[in-house]
Amino acid sequence: MPAVGSVATESFPRRNARTRGFTLGRPRSFTVSPDGQRVVFVRSESGDDPVGRLWVYDPVSRQERLAADPTVLLGDTAEELSSDERSRRERTREVASGVVAYATDHAGRLAVFTLSGRLFVTDLTGDGSSGVIGTRELPAHGPVIDPGPDPQGSRIAYASGRTLRVIDVDGANDRWLAGPEADEQTVTWGTAEFVAGEELERFHGYWWAPDGQHLIVERFDEADVNRWHVADPAHPASPPTTQRYPAAGTPNADVSLWLVDLTGHRVPVTWDHEAFEYVVAVRWTGPPLSQPPLVQVMDRRQSRARVLAVEPTTGGTRVVREQTDPCWVDVVAGVPAWLPDGRLLTVEPVGDRYALCADGVAMTPEGLQVRGVVDVEDGRVLLRATTEPTEEHLWWWTPGTSPTVSAVTAETGVHGGTVGGQTLVVVSTTLDDPLPVARVWYDGEQHEIRSCADQPGITPRPTLGTSPQHDVRMAVLFPTGWEPGSGRLPVLMDPYGGPHLQRVLRAQGAYRSAQWFADQGFAVVVADGRGTPRDPAWERAVRFDLAEVVLSDQVEALQTAAATFTDLDLDRVAIRGWSFGGYLAALAVLRRPDVFHAAVAGAPVTDWSLYDTAYTERYLGLPQERAEVYERLSLLPLAAGLRRPLMLIHGLADDNVFAAHTLQLSGRLMAAGRPHTMLPLSGVTHMTPQMEVAENLLLLQVQFLRQALGG
Repeated sequence: MPAVGSVATESFPRRNARTRGFTLGRPRSFTVSPDGQRVVFVRSESGDDPVGRLWVYDPVSRQERLAADPTVLLGDTAEELSSDERSRRERTREVASGVVAYATDHAGRLAVFTLSGRLFVTDLTGDGSSGVIGTRELPAHGPVIDPGPDPQGSRIAYASGRTLRVIDVDGANDRWLAGPEADEQTVTWGTAEFVAGEELERFHGYWWAPDGQHLIVERFDEADVNRWHVADPAHPASPPTTQRYPAAGTPNADVSLWLVDLTGHRVPVTWDHEAFEYVVAVRWTGPPLSQPPLVQVMDRRQSRARVLAVEPTTGGTRVVREQTDPCWVDVVAGVPAWLPDGRLLTVEPVGDRYALCADGVAMTPEGLQVRGVVDVEDGRVLLRATTEPTEEHLWWWTPGTSPTVSAVTAETGVHGGTVGGQTLVVVSTTLDDPLPVARVWYDGEQHEIRSCADQPGITPRPTLGTSPQHDVRMAVLFPTGWEPGSGRLPVLMDPYGGPHLQRVLRAQGAYRSAQWFADQGFAVVVADGRGTPRDPAWERAVRFDLAEVVLSDQVEALQTAAATFTDLDLDRVAIRGWSFGGYLAALAVLRRPDVFHAAVAGAPVTDWSLYDTAYTERYLGLPQERAEVYERLSLLPLAAGLRRPLMLIHGLADDNVFAAHTLQLSGRLMAAGRPHTMLPLSGVTHMTPQMEVAENLLLLQVQFLRQALGG
């Protein structure tokens, strides 16, 4: 008899929820020491174990060692998170527990992390040469968030409350380093402000100097940022949570940077704050790249950005690169960065591609879209790049008199990784593998890092294609075992459709939920239209228009799929989505009820003036200048025209897309006498890690769609 919880007896929605989308038990968060002798990573012990443990892999002996186990360190005490840590995990979309993040010194000899707001340091060498024996807790002033050792491995900086503190690695000399004055109730030091973490992909608020004697520290003041409140109606005795939220057109936090030494003496980093209010990236790289620290700043409209070199004594800056774009300057992972020869690396639009640039000169060929810089290693640059939108590969760019670009990975799929010395870690996802596979490449050989993740028990079989007019990439999935041409199926469009996220990839894991919906009796179509990641023109096609262009590409994909497969019944078409996909789903039935006959909209933006500054203004401009754009893209004026079944789902604890979006749309629908279904989720944020909620959301959506489409 199959065991309880086995693939044979357990439904996919429950397995998917229990395993957090089959992420638990996977090795992740890899770091390779500069000498290539240690590969550090996080992995839990099974596919339903949320507790991350810290591991070290030796590429020479091919042996792995458990470095830190939270179940031992905390004993029987349940992990407790501070409000700051919960917020940090929401920004990083972290759904696990235990060791979920860590930081190492430059040599990769020790690592630091937090558990229940407590600070721990652990030896990664296995022989104590790091100066640390085993794993030990340090007497830090908690609750601790975002700890980081200095590059020399002597001290650890950490944020606590609204201050930045530092403690010696042996646990001595814990002290305050930077923090607000007594009358500065809205000032925080040492952490990233909301917009940085949510939209600019910057999650840290301090950066060590290579010598470990100084830091660059962020200070932000939220005095002018609007106060918003999140209440839990299911628990009326609990007071609402107050949050500073910079909605479009309203003030951002006032962000500044300071050079701080170990005595607490500080000097401001100077630039034109009024003209460039966003701090996008900070990098202070050690030997052999001993150039000045870099700061990238951007203006409110995000059409101008400057890369500044900081004088590390006075805090003065000089502009080493200025980027302008009539639409927006892209935020790209891993840049700006220095090359050993003193040239500045950036990734910028050049013609029809994103190119790696050195001092503004394109270094990569036409046809290669560079998506980020992984590392600069021995003068070479490891890139994430692609020649095909549904794939991503690792590439080496090697400078010299005749610079070369060479592919590292060749297997069809999506590949990422990291490097240290001669050791390369490659994480690959393909259409043939149900789960990502992590391999260590060392000394001409490859060895797989053990995964403890559960097998999904479902095998997606997408048929990939493109639309003829705009080259929209799409995937069509049928019920398992379905013979094409054997009948007519209701159609379910399953997009995200907005900036930053692709759904159509040559990766089996991208289609698990879509295949499950197909197995419930649908033909599922997943499409990446204009605005999703691809090339500069493709992404910028949604400037001032996150509705018409995006929606028309979904219709184009639907029509292409129906012309290819006679099985699709265009008289029964539904659409579902979450976040931007939720906006797109609701938009579809409100604007195109002739095409879409039902929709499920999860956590949708319904009024763009209620969403945050950095994201919204990047695509739509400032509401004070583009009021007509915000009005045209709002769902609220369309409510009275609803004539198709619509299910709205929203977590009432969502601090990213606030529940006000759905509640206001629901209110407009009620005022117009338009029936609709609404699922308010008490205690649920923008993510839905709670097992029962995640499981039942899939089941309830299928039930709603079957009823709405007539069977």
